[in-house]
Amino acid sequence: MKKRTLGNSGLEVSALGLGCMGMSHGYGPAGAKQDMIAVLRAAVERGVTFFDTAEVYGPFTNETLVGEALAPFRRQVVIATKFGIKIDPSGQQVADSRPAHIKQSAEGSLKRLGVEAIDLYYQHRVDPAVPIEDVAGTVKELIGEGR
Repeated sequence: MKKRTLGNSGLEVSALGLGCMGMSHGYGPAGAKQDMIAVLRAAVERGVTFFDTAEVYGPFTNETLVGEALAPFRRQVVIATKFGIKIDPSGQQVADSRPAHIKQSAEGSLKRLGVEAIDLYYQHRVDPAVPIEDVAGTVKELIGEGR
């Protein structure tokens, strides 16, 4: 499998990644958990090292699935997850990139993924109510904390 380096951080991933949303959300009924774990692990066996999820996929269940499936391969894979969307009381997805919400989202993602640090953490949707400098500053803080 060919590799790619993302940005200038040296983060290397397989040229082919696996978006995991459809395993638990979005394209019809979720697949059986054990079947989806088998798919994720088969991808690793075939050289895929880049996996994408988000807290709102499921919501929240996709990160748990990805974390469990990839735990045996943790040092071999890169997991990307996203922040910036919350589920409101009516069940709708709404933008929320306030610093406090980003930090809360990061803590939840770390727990669901079962990791100490998120490899690639990025904003799912721009929140026009929050200056991008505030978003970037909050992410910088999380990086500084080793999250």
